[in-house]
Amino acid sequence: MIQYLVNTAEYKRKALQWAEGFDVCCYLDSNDFNDNYSKFDALIAVSVKAELNAEPGSAFELLQQFRQQHTGWLAGFFSYDLKNEIEDLTSGNPDNLNFPGMYFFEPEYLLIFQGNKVEIMAADPHLTFEAIGKQEIGGKRISAELNIQPRTGKAAYVNAVGKIKKHINRGDIYVTNFCQEFFSENAVIDPLSVFVELNKLSPNPFSAFFKLRDKYILCATPERFLAKRGNKLISQPIKGTAKRGVTAAEDEELMTRLQNHPKELQENVMIVDLVRNDLTLSARPGTVKTEELYGIYSFAHVHQMISTVVCEIADGISDAEIIKNTFPMGSMTGAPKISAMRLMEKYESSRRGVYSGAIGYFSPDGDFDFNVVIRTVLYNQARQYLSFHAGSAITYHADAEKEYEECLLKAQAILEVLGVNGFNW
Repeated sequence: MIQYLVNTAEYKRKALQWAEGFDVCCYLDSNDFNDNYSKFDALIAVSVKAELNAEPGSAFELLQQFRQQHTGWLAGFFSYDLKNEIEDLTSGNPDNLNFPGMYFFEPEYLLIFQGNKVEIMAADPHLTFEAIGKQEIGGKRISAELNIQPRTGKAAYVNAVGKIKKHINRGDIYVTNFCQEFFSENAVIDPLSVFVELNKLSPNPFSAFFKLRDKYILCATPERFLAKRGNKLISQPIKGTAKRGVTAAEDEELMTRLQNHPKELQENVMIVDLVRNDLTLSARPGTVKTEELYGIYSFAHVHQMISTVVCEIADGISDAEIIKNTFPMGSMTGAPKISAMRLMEKYESSRRGVYSGAIGYFSPDGDFDFNVVIRTVLYNQARQYLSFHAGSAITYHADAEKEYEECLLKAQAILEVLGVNGFNW
């Protein structure tokens, strides 16, 4: 790899535009958030040298084989429906996006941004550097007018929450993540422009742009699913959300209220317990611990409660097994995990697919890092189908009306970028 000095913001934007011209690319951006575990500010993997496209059944086994054959950089994603391979579960709800269950590729080109430097891995790094530098940033139209509709109306959502709470009262589950889809048919957008605007409006530490031929993932997530650093695993579940205030005083008050809110604390600690349990399957005995509990972090539209759970990795366990042992992430399922996933299949109206899945990379030094796919637009360009989900945690104390409002708060940046400024759902 050869290193170059660049005007980072400008060169990243040009590099992303250049990458989007290929059939397959993956762009991961930390948006300059300070993080103890990130290896770089941004990464772009471009064009396919080798690829793995797998459906639930033997996907994790195929991933391990693929990783053994391709030990350098890999980028890719896991879809939520891999749950059906891990547990005795099914997915019967409609899927209008048709993303694969798992996809990874070894790139022809790789760019890593750190500070004002970019490292380029390519057959001819200097030729690649110059080709990117010659890009002229185009001002593309984001979309034609979109007719965004909820798959589940507010009345149906409130009714479903009431039924879910009956399951909680019976002891079937303690907490669950109930998600709803918003969609648009006959949707014509410029995916790159949508992502650039979304990332500008909602710059989050695990943002991602993924193009897989005619399918796009436009992701503005604040959440890490799982990272491996040497012999250490790190999971950082988010549970607990509050809106940002208009003034500094109001913002501080809302942050304090989140930090002391019984329902938010309850749902966070339940998921921390679940993550701790998941990590024990891959951990050296006695090493699972919570590094931070109930941390409050602020983003463009929301405050979030984030906890950090870590462990040392047991001997003789593969990366594919580690991910399988913790997937899907507890923050998007609920507890007990299997019961919550089975119930949500009943009460949700569409298949989650890549939403509630993970995007990230494996690096040549044996590390990996994957996000949680939330705050994300999914787009099938060939079918002109656009979709995004929003969810919230349902506990015994949940108020259905407030949970619905939380879903809309989480979708606020996406709605704004797509031109939906008012709605009557």
